[in-house]
Amino acid sequence: MAGKLYGLLGRKLGHSWSPPIHEALGCKGYQLIELEPEQLGDFLKREDIGGLNVTIPYKRDVMSHCDVIDPAAEAIGSVNTLVRRGGKLYGYNTDIDGFRYMLRRAKISLMGKKVIILGSGGASLTAYAAAAQEHARKIVVISRTGADNYNNLPELHADAEALINTTPVGMWPNLEGRCVDLELLPSVVDVVDVIYNPGRTNLLLQAEGLSRTHKPWNWERGDPTPRCFHWTGGLPMLVAQAKRAEELFFGQPIPDSETEALVAKLWQDMTNIVLVGMPGSGKTTVGQALAQLSGKSFVDLDDGIVRKAGKPIPEIISNDGEGVFRNLEHQVLMEACAKSGQVIATGGGAVLWSENREAMRRTGRVYYLRRHLEELPTEGRPLSQAGKLEEMYQLRNPLYIAAADFTVTNDSSPEEAASGIWRDFCG
Repeated sequence: MAGKLYGLLGRKLGHSWSPPIHEALGCKGYQLIELEPEQLGDFLKREDIGGLNVTIPYKRDVMSHCDVIDPAAEAIGSVNTLVRRGGKLYGYNTDIDGFRYMLRRAKISLMGKKVIILGSGGASLTAYAAAAQEHARKIVVISRTGADNYNNLPELHADAEALINTTPVGMWPNLEGRCVDLELLPSVVDVVDVIYNPGRTNLLLQAEGLSRTHKPWNWERGDPTPRCFHWTGGLPMLVAQAKRAEELFFGQPIPDSETEALVAKLWQDMTNIVLVGMPGSGKTTVGQALAQLSGKSFVDLDDGIVRKAGKPIPEIISNDGEGVFRNLEHQVLMEACAKSGQVIATGGGAVLWSENREAMRRTGRVYYLRRHLEELPTEGRPLSQAGKLEEMYQLRNPLYIAAADFTVTNDSSPEEAASGIWRDFCG
């Protein structure tokens, strides 16, 4: 490894989680290498290249610079791993190994199914090859133009049973996009998104939401079967393909158990812990205890709102109105949820806006902190006073439940509630 260059080659890599993955797999000094297209050729002539991973937009471009291309990568038409041996540059595709691992992990079978693939870039080629190896009945690639496109997708392919997103829509830092509306594809029950940051894209949030509510479909045909999805983001694929790349870099096998251990560790390190619940339910004190327990940084959204407005929350509400306060709350929450690896204590009304609930769930695991109404303090909380607490609870409780992945009752000490949340988060 000494004197050799190892890293990830791409154009814009600020979102990448590859360095900690490869370092955990034993590749110290792994770098992010950002190049413009005109720099690619000269860079790949470097004799000190040990091994490189390749990402958007160069998975096809590097092929013309390879001396030897693995037959599997040649068949796919895409290279994501480069290794220099004996002065020659070898090209491989480990994405397909990662893709098929991701499917198995999520218990998604494509056998006999009609599969639609969103996007026509390098990742799409891998998804197509994987779907073929998994014996899909039919595979259709959807692009912005051509015979199969986003405009005619619901009309021509409503019978598709599996959907794979290989586009960057919804990827950090532009988190709010979504390629398709799953409501328009009533037969789709398997959803795969190769994006790994955020952990749950808007596409996956919709799949998860439809599955959680068990929305019935095909009632016209008298079929009341619930529409329960299998879905997955791209983190398992990212780790599994990196593990295979490391084996090619150094010619040493790595146990499969390391893949799953690393998926779990990365998820725990990068995922936010988000606390929701009624005003006074203890989100701040439990959040501080969680931050101490987990080693994650603590973010109190109410403090962020005060800093942004330059005045206390009761003053914002009394002088400017609740609407101004909610807009400030939304801005601060979006900024916080765009980052990773934090404990975030939200305000009691943060769940009122669907955009806020989506933002929490995209990058975090959300916990509903419950406490008996009679134990909730109201002093200094203008929206909790004047007998409005019960009415507020009736309105917000369904929204807390809808936002949350897990519910914890805070009826003892903050430390006990924090321990319960941490056990679930690590489980």
